[in-house]
Amino acid sequence: MPVRFEELDFQVTPMGEISLRRRYDPAAKQDVYEVRLGDEYLMSSLFTVAERELATLALAMLPAADAPADLRVLVGGLGLGYTALAALADPRVADLTVIEFSEPVLDWHRRELLPDAAGLATDPRCRLVQGDFFRRIRGEPQVRYDAILLDIDHSPQHVLHPSHAAFYDADGLRAMARHLTDGGVFALWSDDPPEAAFRSMLGRVFAEHSAHPVAFPNPITGGTSSNTVYLARGVR
Repeated sequence: MPVRFEELDFQVTPMGEISLRRRYDPAAKQDVYEVRLGDEYLMSSLFTVAERELATLALAMLPAADAPADLRVLVGGLGLGYTALAALADPRVADLTVIEFSEPVLDWHRRELLPDAAGLATDPRCRLVQGDFFRRIRGEPQVRYDAILLDIDHSPQHVLHPSHAAFYDADGLRAMARHLTDGGVFALWSDDPPEAAFRSMLGRVFAEHSAHPVAFPNPITGGTSSNTVYLARGVR
């Protein structure tokens, strides 16, 4: 009989208490892995379509699939690992760096507590780095990336920490764009519908930008839910 609920890890971090939980979901008929920060729900293995699309849509904007395997990708936010896994599934990706603020999240992957992401931490193309993505992106660009994929905050308007908010204005986006190669792509996951204000902000920095609602079945509600993936390239 499946275990109905199990707390796999609980640790205190500078941002609050973070926990990894596994529960059996009778509606989905599967084990579900969930992450909570304090009382706030962060992510679930039940809903991963948009996290995967974050990588897939961004990489589809880069050279054709028969191009040399030399793409360099930066992911902000490791989470349950689905964005990183989708990026590594593209044979053109030669180097993937994932910056994750929370050491416990990195530890879960190194201990392989997440079955779907088993092997991610030991993939020779992948480096898992503990650090502040937003602070690092404001620094001088020593390495440029063909794609920067960001999935940390709930949305540009609903951030996990007030210090993140400045990233989503024009100056913050320009600082990030300096880390992109010519023709490089920036992609952002959001839990909210497309926001006109953020689209306008992207337009001040990038020549090309779009917002893609990503729909997926929701076994909890019995209906359909959606997230948004923003894409941008061509710095003005």
